[in-house]
Amino acid sequence: MPLGAARFGLLGGVADLGKLELIETKTVSSPVAQVDFTSIDESIYNVHLLTADDIEFSGTGTANLGIRFFESGVIESAAVYQFAYQRCGSNGTFSEPRSTAINHLRLTTSSGNGGASNGYNYFYNLGDNTKYSFQTMHSSVMISGNTIAASQFGSGVLPQTSTVDGIRFFDSSAGQNIAAGTFSLYGIAED
Repeated sequence: MPLGAARFGLLGGVADLGKLELIETKTVSSPVAQVDFTSIDESIYNVHLLTADDIEFSGTGTANLGIRFFESGVIESAAVYQFAYQRCGSNGTFSEPRSTAINHLRLTTSSGNGGASNGYNYFYNLGDNTKYSFQTMHSSVMISGNTIAASQFGSGVLPQTSTVDGIRFFDSSAGQNIAAGTFSLYGIAED
């Protein structure tokens, strides 16, 4: 063991803080309207990480991978979410999509015709009914031929105190199905 680790008490038997612990992986291989995580261990983890790999949509137009929360088992679909993110286009353009009254959060965008997107999302305070539930995200947007079209980063919030015990992913723009991709949800150990 390195001397520095011993000085800080990082010997066997001490908690492995910050360790990623897989909760569940869902793989989509045929079109579905949404992907739901309904057992997220919100009473164990204060911080969750979601990875979305090679997400494809069934249509040919642009689709946005939206996020909604289950509050005590009931999906929150009202225009109560808030988000803001920076979109950096590969053609040198920038935009700042944002809203203070929308019915979802967002993770990534994908142009159809075989384009796939990837991203990750951190969630905070989901199981704490005394705090707002937050997210931060970063993703790459792909077009046909897997050419990077843009990258995006930003954050969002459900500005109401509640117990969030599930997460839904769906196309929030055109109602396309999620045609392919892998979603993995992790908890981050704190003790």
